[in-house]
Amino acid sequence: MRTLICPVSSLRVDEHVVRVTGLMMALMIALYALTGLVIFPLLLTIDYGIRAFTALRYSPFSWLAAQIVQGTGIQPVLIDKAPKIFASRVGFLFILAATLLFFVAPTASLLVALTLMGFAILESVFNFCVGCVVYTYLVLPFFSRRPSP
Repeated sequence: MRTLICPVSSLRVDEHVVRVTGLMMALMIALYALTGLVIFPLLLTIDYGIRAFTALRYSPFSWLAAQIVQGTGIQPVLIDKAPKIFASRVGFLFILAATLLFFVAPTASLLVALTLMGFAILESVFNFCVGCVVYTYLVLPFFSRRPSP
């Protein structure tokens, strides 16, 4: 089996905060699935957008996750931020699609959101980043520079 390759940067984030944020994302999508209210994917679109495309240290949900983690007294485990930014961008595309589909195809919207919820649960519960799989098998082969023979 090939080793997963993730983007790399010098920036670091607390793994516990990432995992709690993923859990909150999954819970918000569960609320959307239970209520059918578009406010939940709208809030998530904003949150994913902040994490994916701004230099802000925290989005609203990641700030709340940081407060929860800090309140537990668990020591931070610093990990590379680049894979999480990439995963946030993938998540942003999913939740944006779910939000837009809500208005034309609510069932498709729910299916896209539930797929993202599955990814968030994998990150939160099992520490498995689907973004790294996507990067390794779909992005890297098409955009990496191959050495000249």
